[in-house]
Amino acid sequence: MTNKSILLSTAYFAPIQYYSKFINHNKVYIEQFEHFNKQTYRNRCVILGGNGLIQLIVPVVKGRGPKTLIKDLQISYDVDWQRNQWQTISSAYNSSPYFEYYQDEFYQFFNGKHKFLLDFNLKINETICDLTEIENNVELTSDFENVPAETVNFRELISPKNKKTKDNSFHPLEYTQVFSDKLGFSPNLSILDLLFNEGPNSYTILKGSIVDK
Repeated sequence: MTNKSILLSTAYFAPIQYYSKFINHNKVYIEQFEHFNKQTYRNRCVILGGNGLIQLIVPVVKGRGPKTLIKDLQISYDVDWQRNQWQTISSAYNSSPYFEYYQDEFYQFFNGKHKFLLDFNLKINETICDLTEIENNVELTSDFENVPAETVNFRELISPKNKKTKDNSFHPLEYTQVFSDKLGFSPNLSILDLLFNEGPNSYTILKGSIVDK
């Protein structure tokens, strides 16, 4: 573990790369004063189904303008996305080794309602850290421009849109996925994929994905 802190955006069932940072840094700052950016992990995650990658997106309340702070962004329930997403997750992972073991822990997020996306993501993160036995060393930022000293800024580097900037401290360790025989290995999916497939071994996979420089 490095003594440096890391600054991350909030994320919805974040990818494996995201949680490797929790292991490798003694303090994780989550940005709450940035403006909401579309097509990022802030309100979406990627899982693996029988026909390939599936994006799960949390809809947000529109009409609040492009300058909405992430801490003020509200979740929209105009469509029944919770039921649809849980059916998709269940279909993708009901044959995985640990789906039955973890399903009750995750079903709660598709049954109740949270008003704000940031609060929702933070509750998910608490559960993930508990299940993986990762220290939940999270602190929210106090100001967008005030990046804490000795902090590595990864707000935009962990993103489905970032295909150019390489993270030299992360190399995804391969593990057995439900559809590996058919589709091969798909790296850096949502932490859901790792937990349902590897269960208590998830921490070891995360730690093995960290490259010591």
